[in-house]
Amino acid sequence: MKLVLYSIAFIFLVINTDINAQISFKTEYVGKSSLIDNERNKIGIGNSGAMVYKGGINIPLSMKIDKNNHPQMWGVGASGSYVSFNNEGISKDLVLSELMNAQIAVFHTRYLNDKWSMMASVGVGLYMPNTKFSKITGKNVLGNVGVIFIRHLKPNLEIGGGLAMNNTFGYPMIFPALYFNWMYEGRFTFKLSMMDGGEISAKYNVNKALTLGVVSEMSGQGAMLEMDGKDMMFSHQYIVTGFRPEIKIGKKFLIPITIGVSMVRSASFEERSLKEIFGNKGVDSDFKESFYISAGFKYQF
Repeated sequence: MKLVLYSIAFIFLVINTDINAQISFKTEYVGKSSLIDNERNKIGIGNSGAMVYKGGINIPLSMKIDKNNHPQMWGVGASGSYVSFNNEGISKDLVLSELMNAQIAVFHTRYLNDKWSMMASVGVGLYMPNTKFSKITGKNVLGNVGVIFIRHLKPNLEIGGGLAMNNTFGYPMIFPALYFNWMYEGRFTFKLSMMDGGEISAKYNVNKALTLGVVSEMSGQGAMLEMDGKDMMFSHQYIVTGFRPEIKIGKKFLIPITIGVSMVRSASFEERSLKEIFGNKGVDSDFKESFYISAGFKYQF
């Protein structure tokens, strides 16, 4: 189910109400840590870390303003990620050595009235356990279709829900999709969002060129593969908390740097079958806390 949630989350990633085109890139280092059990006791002598490289782009294709001064937009979004796992004393049956993801989607946003708006997206994603393009099959490809209706409670508070459909289990299935976005802006900026995995942050705007803050966010990647003749899903998820300075260069270029801790990190294999919805019969590997650092950029054009 973890990969299901991640593939649905991509709907939120590509749907961007900003009227500007945006490109981003980020490199993450998750330090090595040991396997732990449910009581957080160390298991064996193995440990694992990860290097994550990911980027994305959103491009508005057309945009118009309705009679109530609300934007209506069509756009395209794409993202990709590559993860290299640094495993020592850990079998590939527990954690892969690498994986690659790529997604692209067309999205549409529009206001239905002053209080409600709608977001819709249709796209396709590639979830590989390696970087060998010659090994791509239809089983590595997931389709995504989603629609979300959003209630604008306040200028800075939005909640919503809808439906998303994908073929994670080999055939189209419908899942609920939730949306939440809240932000308070001023000298201090507070944000709570379910977009792109999830983020909670508090920032202090020092000046036009520098913002200092603390952030906690969740990320994940996945892969479709075959093991012992079975169709399997591999999921990698982590929650990080840290200190984040953001350097602004002009009005369009932003460099965020995060230094902190990977508080929760897990890797799991699950059989790609309907029964996984009703029970967890896969192999989960949880890791102890570890050092985390990331750097990247965002550019609007």
